[in-house]
Amino acid sequence: MRRELAGARRVVVKIGSSSLTHRDGHLDDAQVRGLAGQLAAVRRKGVTTVLVSSGAIAAALDPLGMRRRPTDIATLQAAASVGQGILMHAYQRAFARRKIQVGQVLLTQDDFVRRKGYLNAHNALERLLELGVLPIVNENDTVAVDEIRFGDNDRLAALVAMMIRADLLVLLSDVDGVYTEHPAKHTAQLLARVDDLSHLEHLHLGKRGSSLGSGGMASKVEAVRVAGASGTGVVIANARAEGMLERILAGEELGTFFPPHRVRGRSRKLWIEFAGNSRGMITVDPGAKTAMVERGTSLLPVGVTGHRGSFAVGDAVEVAGPDGAVFAKGITNYAADEIDGIKGARITEGGREVIHRDSLVIL
Repeated sequence: MRRELAGARRVVVKIGSSSLTHRDGHLDDAQVRGLAGQLAAVRRKGVTTVLVSSGAIAAALDPLGMRRRPTDIATLQAAASVGQGILMHAYQRAFARRKIQVGQVLLTQDDFVRRKGYLNAHNALERLLELGVLPIVNENDTVAVDEIRFGDNDRLAALVAMMIRADLLVLLSDVDGVYTEHPAKHTAQLLARVDDLSHLEHLHLGKRGSSLGSGGMASKVEAVRVAGASGTGVVIANARAEGMLERILAGEELGTFFPPHRVRGRSRKLWIEFAGNSRGMITVDPGAKTAMVERGTSLLPVGVTGHRGSFAVGDAVEVAGPDGAVFAKGITNYAADEIDGIKGARITEGGREVIHRDSLVIL
């Protein structure tokens, strides 16, 4: 028994495209209804839930006459636009039968690294939960481009778990969990618990998911790393296992369990560390590095020596010392074309930090 899961009161559940569709790509209404029933059951037991659902693009394949998931961004965006409505309508019907109101929340990576987006997304989710609404989260594929895509919803789910300070993240897949080798092999054994991710380094986890999705077991393990850092436990389990959510929350050893491996920190700093791809780099002198690392100060213009790459105000950037080694990451208050004009200068009246300490993470 996993007794530590019995007290989980706030849970994020993620389900992938392959677990929501038939082999031919059609949306599996029975699976949607079954998932709704399980979420309704755990809600009745006082568990606050958020659903992160893939499937919008897959749901659009049949209506658009497509045989397989497209690969170019423009067609993906178009399919997402058509499919998101189909997917949400299916969820609305399924949850309405259980007298549960659902709300759609579409996010991009910028919502996790830009302060305004972070506050808006956090406040919207918390208010929905206060109102008794079950939020259904997906990436905003209709407007997402390569630079801001999560790449799969496993990472998105982990970031949402950080956002709402979830006790548990359940990643539902088309396999039973993490195996010692490819599950098709008769010698493969399911790992019931993994306390240290380094123990999986020798496994070939696979980076690709099904033809309907973009994830895979490797993306799920990366999501474990992100969620665990914020104090959230993770279970990877089979989406089609009967009653899996209630069984998991009852402590049954279903799937693979990853205990959290860090005490909770400030959520936004964790998002800065894990959510955004850096758009560039700012280099600093020895004194600035020492002040930031040892005294927790902001990065001031006087300590800046240069920059690399092209970035805008509000972008995530890496910070490197004189030796070129990256030691921090943060949200910049200056664009790349402004750095040369302010580097080495002391803050005057009306000036600002290059990176405020509240938006800075020491790696």
